[in-house]
Amino acid sequence: MKLVLGSASPRRKELLAQLGITPDAIRPADIDETPRKGELPRPYCARMAREKALTVQAAPDELVLCADTTVALGRRIMGKPEDAGQAAAFLVALAGRRHRVITAVAVRIGPRLWEREVVSSVRMKRLSDTELNGYLASNEWRGKAGGYGIQGLAAAFIPWIEGSFTGVVGLPLAETASLLRSAGFSLPGDRA
Repeated sequence: MKLVLGSASPRRKELLAQLGITPDAIRPADIDETPRKGELPRPYCARMAREKALTVQAAPDELVLCADTTVALGRRIMGKPEDAGQAAAFLVALAGRRHRVITAVAVRIGPRLWEREVVSSVRMKRLSDTELNGYLASNEWRGKAGGYGIQGLAAAFIPWIEGSFTGVVGLPLAETASLLRSAGFSLPGDRA
């Protein structure tokens, strides 16, 4: 069975490598990621992963793996910032508070679909102007939900997490492995 990663995220490819998996193909899904009016973060994130999985073109023997990560501050969805100003606004809002990071995973083969959402709670410390400006200047915020990546420089801003670290990065590995197995995909460790 061939595995298609429906994501251009280098982080997701790196995380799959931790499971010993190299995708046979990478076909990013091109969908409108605009939240619907009144849509809450968790249902939004699940819808994004599902729509991505259903959009990616695949042969009948190809397993499609898609995911979406959303940062939620209360009912507010914080996606990928459009510019440094929006990244700064996100980071200022998150600083000194707890927020949720939701990663939804969808696996599809033919018409069958397996889905799972993983919610982690994260606390970001208060940021000094120097820390905020230094992080913005690094450009590491680009392409990251909430304007930060826990696996990079922003790790210094996160004193506490409850949940899945790999889920916060962008692909919860334990849950992804379970979904892949449910769909009939053998992981390298299963072949012993």
